[in-house]
Amino acid sequence: MKNNLEIKSEVVRMAYVFLAATILVASVPALRAQSSIIAPGAKVELLAGGFKFTEGPASDKAGNVYFTDQPNDKILIWSIEGKLSTFMEKSGRSNGLSFDSKGNLWACADEKNELWRISRSGKPEVVVKDYDGKLLNGPNDVWIRPDGGVYFTDPFYKRDYWNHQKSEQDAQCVYYFEPKKNKIVRIVSDLKQPNGIIGTRDGRILYIADIGGQKTYRYEIQRDGTLANKTLFCEMGSDGMTIDSEGNVYLSGKGVTVFNPAGKKIEQIPIDAPWTANMCFGGKDHRTLFITATQKLFSLHMRVKGAGSQ
Repeated sequence: MKNNLEIKSEVVRMAYVFLAATILVASVPALRAQSSIIAPGAKVELLAGGFKFTEGPASDKAGNVYFTDQPNDKILIWSIEGKLSTFMEKSGRSNGLSFDSKGNLWACADEKNELWRISRSGKPEVVVKDYDGKLLNGPNDVWIRPDGGVYFTDPFYKRDYWNHQKSEQDAQCVYYFEPKKNKIVRIVSDLKQPNGIIGTRDGRILYIADIGGQKTYRYEIQRDGTLANKTLFCEMGSDGMTIDSEGNVYLSGKGVTVFNPAGKKIEQIPIDAPWTANMCFGGKDHRTLFITATQKLFSLHMRVKGAGSQ
């Protein structure tokens, strides 16, 4: 039988064990929050709704986010002050967007299967309207590397507003456009249906999502703009893509799925919408993820920063 001193010692020991366990359990969420790409305590917020189908978000240097309402043929702006406005009516039914270093907005103008460059004042210029003398399928997503070279995907999604019903191209491809030379080159032609596209800030790596094949691939960008060393990045396709300052790659579809640079899934962000089309980083500090999903625009404050205009 234990004496009073032994009983007190045992009680004290158990109290310390309980306290230590409590501290450990309490610290787990904090550790997770610190290791997560999402800011501690942040939740997905609905910013605006009532659109037909939102797509193509891209932010300017200040952090204002431009996005499209493709069926309504508009490019809209969500400002750093949290205000919604219209940047452009009759936008060529633009889809994917991206800013270049001069502040021009490049747009995948799907109405006539073109790629546009839009000035800060909103004046559009048709830059690419065909390949090899034939209509493009319909430019869908675009990324601009640091030196100004333009990469865009060209899947075929038949539209009821087109005069043609069949593709004039022999494949659904990815193209590279060199603005200084006004030259377009087909660089990928072995994917089922390329869609989302994003590159690293240093312009060395390009990710292309084959939504038709449900895979995303990683390529090394060569000096002449061509690609080399194709490798499988992950077993998931995507409608749109973005990348953060730590090299994590974000894919859209059923919410937002995030993979680290090694292709390991590290986060799943559920979104209250039937389909998540695309996302980009914006806001004053570029630490807010803006998400276009069906008829809505959402945001989520992040721990990490964005690594480009989209």
